[in-house]
Amino acid sequence: MSAAPDKWRPSLGLVIFTVLATVAILPLVGLFFFRLYDNQLIRQTQAELIAQSRVLATIYAQEVTARLDSGLTLGAEVPPGVLPDPGDPVTPIRPGLDLTANDLLRRRPDAQAAARPAQPAYVEIGAKLTPIIRETQKVTLAGFRILDPRGVVIAGRQEVGQSLAHIEEVADALHGQYRATLRNRVPDKPPPPIYSFSRGLGVHVFSAMPVIVDNRVAGVIYATRTPSNIFDHLYQERAKFVLAGLTVILGTIAIGLVFSRTITLPMRELIDRAARIGRGDREAFRPLRHYGTREFAQLSHSFLGMAEQLARRSDYIATFSAHLTHELKSPLTSIKGAAELLQDSLQGKAEGLTPAEQKTFIANILSDTQRLEAMAQRLRELARAESLPQNERTELAPVIADLRNRFPASSIEASGSLDRPIGMSGEKAVIVLSHLVDNAVRHKARTIRLEAADERTTLRLTVSNDGELISAPNRDRIFDAFFTPRRDQGGTGMGLAIARAVMASHGGAIRLKPADDGVELCGILGDEAIRRRGFPALG
Repeated sequence: MSAAPDKWRPSLGLVIFTVLATVAILPLVGLFFFRLYDNQLIRQTQAELIAQSRVLATIYAQEVTARLDSGLTLGAEVPPGVLPDPGDPVTPIRPGLDLTANDLLRRRPDAQAAARPAQPAYVEIGAKLTPIIRETQKVTLAGFRILDPRGVVIAGRQEVGQSLAHIEEVADALHGQYRATLRNRVPDKPPPPIYSFSRGLGVHVFSAMPVIVDNRVAGVIYATRTPSNIFDHLYQERAKFVLAGLTVILGTIAIGLVFSRTITLPMRELIDRAARIGRGDREAFRPLRHYGTREFAQLSHSFLGMAEQLARRSDYIATFSAHLTHELKSPLTSIKGAAELLQDSLQGKAEGLTPAEQKTFIANILSDTQRLEAMAQRLRELARAESLPQNERTELAPVIADLRNRFPASSIEASGSLDRPIGMSGEKAVIVLSHLVDNAVRHKARTIRLEAADERTTLRLTVSNDGELISAPNRDRIFDAFFTPRRDQGGTGMGLAIARAVMASHGGAIRLKPADDGVELCGILGDEAIRRRGFPALG
């Protein structure tokens, strides 16, 4: 298997730190969206100016109406469609300034000298309204100028007697149209550097509200105010913002600890276990101290189980290879020795062998060759036995019928749940049972009995015979590969080992049961429990 390309990859800790840092910085990134918040504050300021100007316009209109009989001159007639429908009970003026659309004009032009002074009646009205606008300004911090129908200032802190008719919003109001604008302002002192995040600090909101009397313009309420300062708002709510910041920091730390506890630490321990297993440390197979999550626990169990199984497999292969080498050594040595003696006899290097001796050596060679062939056949069966099952399924009845055909000289009796399906192919079931029957026949058994007992999730098959008893010293070794007490009769010692391998590969088990009048082998074959795992096999 080719190794992964050697390139830089971020560690899990770095990824988690980056995610947490991003989450923690997100509230700070909101500082760069001050323009949206400034826009909201500007519209709020415009709404306040509209409400205040409307109140003053109503008072102004009442004063003008009271003086119409004294020859007071009104301004331009309001064009059709500008005034609201008198039948509408509510005619709100909605704020429409938009800083985000760059609706920002240059600084307000200075006042100009008036072509003609305001009429005395308007000057009188201005003087009457001056205390009202001053008291209003104390609370609202807004600047107010009351203009007559020609745009001359008749009340205000400054520019009284001068004309503002040349200003765009005032000119529209003098024709009966409400108009509001945003204009640049020059602050009294340079703002702090952090204020550069907000554009709302460098603007003025101007509102020109026309005063309508008898469908003609009687004057203008010209109001101005700086929008609320977002930083002043943050400062006033500093305790809440500090608490929110601490909450974000503590929440980030808590999330980091959770990530570390549930992912980083278990993963580092699993990486350490993998390195220790690679060095051959068998203590590394023990469970982790902490798994963190359900998925990581499943991953750890699967990995450690696989590693332990591979380690056992490696030990088994090493032991099996040593046994196999030992078992092959004897027949190969015998064949080699007999062949060398026959060769020397033919070449005249030694006294000639008699025909009887030649026949003996040839018989030995053939016998050892047959033993090697039998051992090779057993090894092939063992390899097939340890292969994983692939949706295998069979019943015992046809398997037992096949056994009777293979061993016609033996009496094979079967009873119990023979029609119960098991998760094993008929071929492999025949391999297991034929080895058991063959082993019994070679130990002088005349009758072999098979009894199948259905135990809900498992099938227990007991195989017994009336052959020779197994000696006590050999009972613990009969399933070991290459162990046989009848080696001189051609036994390979692989039959029961193959039977156990087939059972184990299908999730089953086989063991020896004590019996006074013969030998009993008990195999446990599963069906339902294994089927619930998604594939049929032995359980």
